Amino acid sequence: MKSPLPLFLAANYRMEDSVGYLLSRARAMLAKSLDTALIDSGVTHAQGGVLLLLASGNYMTAADLVREVYTDAASMTRMLNRLQKRGLVERVANTDDRRQMRLQLTAEGALLAARMPPIMAAVLSEQFSGFSAEEVGFLKSLLRKLTQCNTPACAGSATQKPVGMATPPATAATLTKKIA
Repeated sequence: MKSPLPLFLAANYRMEDSVGYLLSRARAMLAKSLDTALIDSGVTHAQGGVLLLLASGNYMTAADLVREVYTDAASMTRMLNRLQKRGLVERVANTDDRRQMRLQLTAEGALLAARMPPIMAAVLSEQFSGFSAEEVGFLKSLLRKLTQCNTPACAGSATQKPVGMATPPATAATLTKKIA
């Protein structure tokens, strides 16, 4: 089977049009807006995200968080140390494995985590105010595909449906008609 043509070519590469660059710029813009909105809470967007991940109950250790947010262990340890010092997170011995410490929110950390979703939703609503609900859904489906299907074999599969999607996303043609 012949491999498909590459989507990106070095001959016409421009940093300003790079998907990676644009994703990075968008992330930085959202991070700055979230940091501003969270200033009264005394946490950064990254710290708030860790609090929300711990509140979900799906992440119990620093290693779990490192894998989820794609950061290094030393950076995560420093962040957890700051959150622990502020009384938002505590480390508890794992009864099943004494070498491992489990993380849990303190009562204050749980209260702060509960305040995060409305703040984050308000920032996202403001930042995406020029988008339709369909466009946001399509963007989310593309980002899910990128983050969940990070292999050439999977990425080439047109039938791969992102996890959590009840219906397939709108096509680019549909979005173009709606925008025009």
